[in-house]
Amino acid sequence: MSTPALLPEPQTEPHSVTYTLGAIMLVVVMLGLALAYGLSALAPRPQLEATADSNDVTVSLVGKRLSIPAAWLRSRDHKADGFASQIELELRLPLGRSGTIVPVEVTLLPLSQVRPSASLLDGVYLHQFMPNELAGASGLVGKPLYATDGYQNETVWYDALSQNPFVAKCMAPPEPRGVARCLRTVALPDGIAAVYGFDADVLDSWRQFDPEVRSRLSRIGAI
Repeated sequence: MSTPALLPEPQTEPHSVTYTLGAIMLVVVMLGLALAYGLSALAPRPQLEATADSNDVTVSLVGKRLSIPAAWLRSRDHKADGFASQIELELRLPLGRSGTIVPVEVTLLPLSQVRPSASLLDGVYLHQFMPNELAGASGLVGKPLYATDGYQNETVWYDALSQNPFVAKCMAPPEPRGVARCLRTVALPDGIAAVYGFDADVLDSWRQFDPEVRSRLSRIGAI
């Protein structure tokens, strides 16, 4: 009687258990990541604009409601949903030399209390111009004013080619190394006026002045 041949026992690979455990762990990790990603996608994302709006102060000026970021206000006396006779702001705009950020002070008040600078050019300043002309910002004419009626050491800069010209009146600094300060008044819609105060070097960017300021004023509802 012949002895049956013995079949060889199947060889077990020493790394099979480790490989299986590794694969299971990989699947668990992937499922965990997928779950975490799915939950984060469902979670509400922070609304940056809503956060900014939550810091706005609503003020009424000549019957118009303006929603103003609190950081723009020069005075913190305004109460939410209150009424104001004038609103003082400070805007930081890229109007300095080479586009550097500079502060521009803005006072919003009823148009009935002031006269726009463009109107003053023909009605008042023209009669106070001295004969000489000053060199300055490209595209603007600089005319010093006679030292009468409180215009001592003041110069008017204006765009002579426009029907609605850019006009600013600047006062020489009291100190030799100081910076001249300029004022400009503009009529806005709905009976509001804006009085701008800024350093004289902003005049070099006078063409960008109105677009930059108007974009901020439209943000608060003044335009």
